[in-house]
Amino acid sequence: MSQTLAAVNGSLGSIGYGLAAIGPGVGVGIIFGNGTQALARQPEAAGLIRANQILGFVFCEALALIGLVMPFVYGV
Repeated sequence: MSQTLAAVNGSLGSIGYGLAAIGPGVGVGIIFGNGTQALARQPEAAGLIRANQILGFVFCEALALIGLVMPFVYGV
C-alpha cells in the first residue's frame, strides 16, 4: 500500500524558470553596478564602458530567455 505525502499539480517548469532567473538577475546587477563604478572612475571612457555593459546585459538576458524556453522544449 502506497501513500501519497504530497501531490504537485501544475507545471514544474515554472518553478525551474523562477530558479533559473536568479542567475541572470544577479549577473545584470553585477554588470550595471560595476559599470556605474567604472563610469565614475573614468568618465572619458564612457562609450567603451557603456558598449561593454550592453553586451554583457544581452548575454545575461539571453540566458534568461533560454531558461524560459527550456521547460516548453522538454515538456516538464
